[in-house]
Amino acid sequence: MNQAGATSWNSVLATFKKIWGYDDFRPPQGEIVSSLLAQKDALIIMPTGGGKSICFQLPALLQTGLTLVVSPLVALMENQVQELRQLNLSAAMLHSELPASQRRLTLQALAQQKLRLLYLSPETLLSTPVWERLSQPQLQINGIILDEAHCLVQWGETFRPAYRRLGAVRPALLKSKPPGTKISVAAFTATADPVAQKIIATVLQLQQPDIYRLNPYRQNLHLNVCIAWTPRGRKQKLIKFIQKRSPQAGLVYVRTRRDSENLAAWLTEKGYATASYHAGLSATERRAVEASWLSGKMPFVVCTCAFGMGINKPDVRWVIHFHAPLLLSEYVQEIGRAGRDGKPAEALTLVSEPTGWLDAEDKQRQQFFEDQMRSQQLTAQQLVKKLPKQGEVNAVARQFPEGAIALSLLHSSGQLNWLDPFHYLIKQGVDKQPATQLQAAKQMNQYLHSKHCRWQFLLTAFGFDKEAANWRCGHCDRCLLIRNS
Repeated sequence: MNQAGATSWNSVLATFKKIWGYDDFRPPQGEIVSSLLAQKDALIIMPTGGGKSICFQLPALLQTGLTLVVSPLVALMENQVQELRQLNLSAAMLHSELPASQRRLTLQALAQQKLRLLYLSPETLLSTPVWERLSQPQLQINGIILDEAHCLVQWGETFRPAYRRLGAVRPALLKSKPPGTKISVAAFTATADPVAQKIIATVLQLQQPDIYRLNPYRQNLHLNVCIAWTPRGRKQKLIKFIQKRSPQAGLVYVRTRRDSENLAAWLTEKGYATASYHAGLSATERRAVEASWLSGKMPFVVCTCAFGMGINKPDVRWVIHFHAPLLLSEYVQEIGRAGRDGKPAEALTLVSEPTGWLDAEDKQRQQFFEDQMRSQQLTAQQLVKKLPKQGEVNAVARQFPEGAIALSLLHSSGQLNWLDPFHYLIKQGVDKQPATQLQAAKQMNQYLHSKHCRWQFLLTAFGFDKEAANWRCGHCDRCLLIRNS
């Protein structure tokens, strides 16, 4: 009998209290823990700050064997593993920035079955040294958790093609394990609309998953979209907003590394204690910025989407999107960093006027994204003619600079199957499916220029139609406009 089956609910609650100090779960945490202990597949959509990580950490610690947590960002892994280690729990991580000695020790601990939780990125999971160890018949793997599963949808087609191969991981691992072995797969995210849910479930090959969905509405979070007529006007609006709320904790989101550096430098010149944060910084630099912000030394950070996932600071009072995100799921993730303590918080997005006459930057940014998507799609379709019908991903990546991305795009358009995480088969005579990212970008645009309640738009977009019917939050800029007119 699996140890999970023998674990009584009282001992689950006792362990929960002993490690985290809580007497009971918040709904639906208890049901999710039960589901994972029973080794069922699951898809979990809970708002940012809803206590998702406990839902998979606790079952992993209650079982013998290993749970793999596939996580998108080094900062996210480090924060979670650090917290677990402070609680004296057997967790470790593997990522490209680790010193070789630490990597060796973790691989050793893995081989000796000393770990309950191993955090790693999709790319590390599929790297030869790690894959060889995970495939050892004697290594017991209970489950694979995909944390921040929306990244599979947002990044899997182009930026992080390894995400599209994750569905082939479980069947390949089971082939190397003793007969009768079970490995469950669960995906956790704060943001997945019905299309994204379907993509996640299909790509990961979830088997009759238990589905838990909480709507993203947060009563204490006030949404506002404001037109900035010129680039200079945008900066003025930003400064005015920050001045009014100083020294409260906040975040300023921009789209690119360069934007992050330029805006942080400009604000520093104006006398603000801030810094730029993006994925191009070294681990040490990123840690230093996070520490200053978490401790309150630095009230706000000018960051790209690389900041915030899994960083827990309950008292963030405001989030400004100096540039609107390209996708609605990114937007909901990023505004979700504010007001986790339940107290009032604000989310302001600055946009240029719709025509783009006075400030064409937003339009250009959108256009660049769409052009890039189309050009990658085109490259993928041209590569189909040159690629062997059956082949190995690393060989293709070596031969063609865009090879790995082309394969993931072919997979997303239904033209390719993964035979295992490393070998593909191109399907003949299949009708291409449209690119979902371009649709998603249109939706973001509709949100920014919507005349209706902002939260109603978000509830509908994320598939909560019933709740959205006749909905008025009463506190977003649109509702206030209607109320005051």
